[in-house]
Amino acid sequence: MAHINAMFKFILRRILETIPVLLCVAAMTFFMCRLAPGGPFDDDKQVTTEVRELLNKQFNLDKPLHEQFYQYVVNLPNLQSFKYPSRTVGDIISQKFPVSAKLGFFAMCVALTLGVLLGVAASLRPNSFLDYIPSSLAMMGICLPTFVMGPILMYIFALKLDWFPATGWGGFDGDAIFSADMVLPSLTLGLFYAAYISRLTRGGMLDILTQDYIRTAKAKGASGMRVVLIHALRGGLLPAISFMGPAVAGLIAGSFVIETIFNIPGLGQDFVKSAFNRDYTLVLGVVMFYATLIIVLNLMVDILQVTLNPKLKFDS
Repeated sequence: MAHINAMFKFILRRILETIPVLLCVAAMTFFMCRLAPGGPFDDDKQVTTEVRELLNKQFNLDKPLHEQFYQYVVNLPNLQSFKYPSRTVGDIISQKFPVSAKLGFFAMCVALTLGVLLGVAASLRPNSFLDYIPSSLAMMGICLPTFVMGPILMYIFALKLDWFPATGWGGFDGDAIFSADMVLPSLTLGLFYAAYISRLTRGGMLDILTQDYIRTAKAKGASGMRVVLIHALRGGLLPAISFMGPAVAGLIAGSFVIETIFNIPGLGQDFVKSAFNRDYTLVLGVVMFYATLIIVLNLMVDILQVTLNPKLKFDS
């Protein structure tokens, strides 16, 4: 009961701390958008002064900045997009985010599967070829950013070998849980973080495998597989789990690039377009949505860390 109360207080404290953070994010995004040159109605067509005034009035751009900011914060999901006047910010996010979420999910599966397997394999035979090869692959993955890795994978597996489609996203309509054109985007986004997870898992496992209770388990006759999976893996994964918060944030931000490279109809691609179009409401809506999502995911990672590591406390 005391543990549940401590967790509840911890979550409540984090939620209260989130409010000023989100307000700061909203203020910085709003005023940075307004400081950027150009406006939502600056295009090739000549707009008369009367029409421009009507547009500014329709989207409340004729009001002082502090009033506009208040309206954005209070009623952001229901505000119209400047580029798509018939749709609200909430409608666009609810339609496009599932695509980005599916991309992030498969990329995280790639990162965790490859990262943990390579890290564990390297830790079992330190300073051997079984260690050098995964470590070298991890360094290559860290050094190659996603905007370089994507075209390389596309050239090899799509253009040369013709194994996978170069662009597109077959799961957009929800008809397929997974399809061939999801492979390259998921690999591109996941390999970069698999490299970090591999190195963190290797370090965590090397530290755990030298502990006394591991030697005791081996002395009692426990098999090597049982020692790794039952006794060592839980503690060895703690460094990788602590990295999951930044990794999820990186996967979300990285999806903007991946969706553009592979022409995926997700929220990241709309965010890039909205920045070019000076679509203030959509830019602020996407930023606030992702900021909230990152905060929630970081909170979940913190709770998972305390659950797996009995040395940590919620009230610490």
